[in-house]
Amino acid sequence: MQSVGEACRSVLAAADPRDKVMAARFAARQWRLGRLSAECSVAMPDYPARPDQPELLPPNKMPKRGKGGSERGRIALLHALAHIEFSAIDLAFDLIGRFGGLFPEEFISDWMRVGADEAMHFALLDRRLKQMGSHYGALPAHDGLWEAAHATRHDVQARLAVVPMVLEARGLDITPATVTRFENQGDMASAKILNRIYHDEIRHVWAGTRWFEYGCQAQNLDPAKSWQNLVSVYFRGSLKPPFNDSARESAGLTREYYAPLAQD
Repeated sequence: MQSVGEACRSVLAAADPRDKVMAARFAARQWRLGRLSAECSVAMPDYPARPDQPELLPPNKMPKRGKGGSERGRIALLHALAHIEFSAIDLAFDLIGRFGGLFPEEFISDWMRVGADEAMHFALLDRRLKQMGSHYGALPAHDGLWEAAHATRHDVQARLAVVPMVLEARGLDITPATVTRFENQGDMASAKILNRIYHDEIRHVWAGTRWFEYGCQAQNLDPAKSWQNLVSVYFRGSLKPPFNDSARESAGLTREYYAPLAQD
């Protein structure tokens, strides 16, 4: 029987976007059907395989996208979001493969669902880009998400604090306004995709918060204070309002976590 660790490594080893999506869906389905052992002893790569395109640039070298007022701007924004979702596939499966043995099997189940969601999100965005005459890889992108993963590869609490509870939570803050902009431009197809992603991401942030608090309880740590300490060490940016407090609270990420670190 194949192990969870082996299945996760196969996702990370897939460079072609279609292959990565298929590997993610296959791993999640095999786990759901009880066809994977819960063994997570296989070493995860430091960096996942990537296609030749898009070109990866430092964040400060990325061209300005604008706010999506033109079709070109909307394509650029959808491409950036597709790259985020593509990276998020690897983030979910690296989390399982690297740290799944430290938690109950329900941890694996939660993040397998997240990984399958991210694969579906990427596929939806890639298809939409093709409908608009573009494709994933047509524009440059940056690898900031994986940089955060690499920096926290030795500490699951730091990984949970930064990736789902900071970076994905930021999506909860900005996506509703993005949906509205697409609707105002008459791009209802893109708006529908982004709205679906938004509601799924609430569950993803909830999974991050849930297992972060589980880890804190195991170590007898105060969750909010522990999160603030880890974010201060491992997150290079700043937490800036506006915050979508209601969506964050639905995900278990209450203001006691982020309000003390918020910068105007």
